[in-house]
Amino acid sequence: MSNGDTSIPKNIDVNVPSVARMYDYYLGGKDNYPADRVACEQLLEHVPSTKVLAVNNRRFLRRVVHHLSSEYGIRQFIDHGSGLPTQDNVHQVAQLVDPEARVVYIDNDPIVLAHGKAILEENSRTAVIQADMRETDTIFGHPEVTRLIDFDEPVAALFVSVLHCIPDSDDPAALVRRVADRLAPGSFLVVCQLVSEDAATRDFVTDFMAKSTGNRWGRVRQQDDVRVFLEGLDVLEPGLVEVSTWRPDSDLAPKQETQEWIEYGGVGRKW
Repeated sequence: MSNGDTSIPKNIDVNVPSVARMYDYYLGGKDNYPADRVACEQLLEHVPSTKVLAVNNRRFLRRVVHHLSSEYGIRQFIDHGSGLPTQDNVHQVAQLVDPEARVVYIDNDPIVLAHGKAILEENSRTAVIQADMRETDTIFGHPEVTRLIDFDEPVAALFVSVLHCIPDSDDPAALVRRVADRLAPGSFLVVCQLVSEDAATRDFVTDFMAKSTGNRWGRVRQQDDVRVFLEGLDVLEPGLVEVSTWRPDSDLAPKQETQEWIEYGGVGRKW
């Protein structure tokens, strides 16, 4: 990487922005390139809450993993579209509750694989695999998944800020249902994605991200679209919400400051 110790995989064009690297930039990371940073700054001109949104989304991920670990006894996590490693990754949060917790990270970005392996090589209860999150059969049959995950026991399947990367033609709701169908009773599905109730914002961001990332994008959706993702599951309180308001650590926790678009989601339990 330009600012790290991991070399760039040969099949990566760093002149094309990556969703994972753009997210890394918004979180203050170093594993991004000029093309990613330019795209991020251009996006901020039109949707200025984007950086705060990314930070709040990361906080949501930490809270969800901690709650599922400490309150519901979940010890297995599959993180779909995990992105680049940063602070307080899923395995770090879960293994603070129980060092025996097991985590599989999934991403189709080769840079995520390279960095993940470098960070996780000393952690036998954690793995990162390169796969498209839509390839459910491939993921569930992967040797690292079958090594770490016991599908006879409850699992938390995470789809945190990734479903907007999947176009309608690939039916993200069907993807969540496929995964849910394979999990044991007592498992959890965590979903959130970028939404806007303003058509102009949805259209601009969807078009901008599709063009910027070489069409590796789905669309910004509406809240009603996200509700479909958890149909048939028991949605935990407080329901589907803007994620900074999902079980905040305190009344002083940061909130989403503007509403041109938000990260919207929640947690569903399979019975």
